[in-house]
Amino acid sequence: MPLDLEIKIKKTDKKSESPPLLFIHGAWHGAWCWENFLNYFPQKGFDCFAPSLCGHGKSGNDKSLKTTRLDDYVENIRSVVDSIFSEYGKKPVIVGHSMGGLVAQKYLETDHEIPKAFLLAPVPKHGAWQASLRMARRLPLQFALLNLTWSLWPLVGTKKRTQKAFFSENIPDNKLNKYFLLMQDETYLGFLDMLIFRLPSPKKVKTPVLVLGAENDRIFSVKEIKSTAKAYGTEAVIFDDMAHDMMLEENWKDVADYIIKSITLWV
Repeated sequence: MPLDLEIKIKKTDKKSESPPLLFIHGAWHGAWCWENFLNYFPQKGFDCFAPSLCGHGKSGNDKSLKTTRLDDYVENIRSVVDSIFSEYGKKPVIVGHSMGGLVAQKYLETDHEIPKAFLLAPVPKHGAWQASLRMARRLPLQFALLNLTWSLWPLVGTKKRTQKAFFSENIPDNKLNKYFLLMQDETYLGFLDMLIFRLPSPKKVKTPVLVLGAENDRIFSVKEIKSTAKAYGTEAVIFDDMAHDMMLEENWKDVADYIIKSITLWV
């Protein structure tokens, strides 16, 4: 595995014919956000890999996070996929969340051997500008500050802002405390990439893609999620009573079981 990346690895107790899974986290997060999935999927026969993208979690970075680009994250994923292929002789199914969904889409444009991909609440095909406008209306001072300081931290810099962005109102306070303390700043130039410079090109993707969204997502609307699914020639699956962080919500297992069922039917 790449030495400069933190990679959380959980494997099955016995040999399985199921494909390995590669989880890609979104903005402000790290590999830690997949804790539920990393504990659950191996019980169902899947070996799991969850890297922290460069500058996130315990991963190194050869440049400032402010100037890290989306392409840097794509190269992180390329190196992890290559390592998985070296070990298994096959490439993993990819599961990307939010910004990680965009990283997955950009990676899939150049690697046509990934067997299947799931995009959870992904950055839409038209980019994150609508989400940015919604944030600017909700947090005008913080949005102005992020453009002055090249720091996205002001948007999630309190427990209340973190909860509003990512979680349902009924999230237990102990969990919200835990997740908030793990949140971090995000790349400013990568933010610009998500707005305009590195938008997805679904026509270049040959991998079968399924798009999953959350009914109560405050970052990307159900309409945006459905539009992204349509671009990949499929229909979005929208989960009720769920906010943006689908893998950490109280009903996360519904999402996990759907992914497992989809892979099983596909195989």
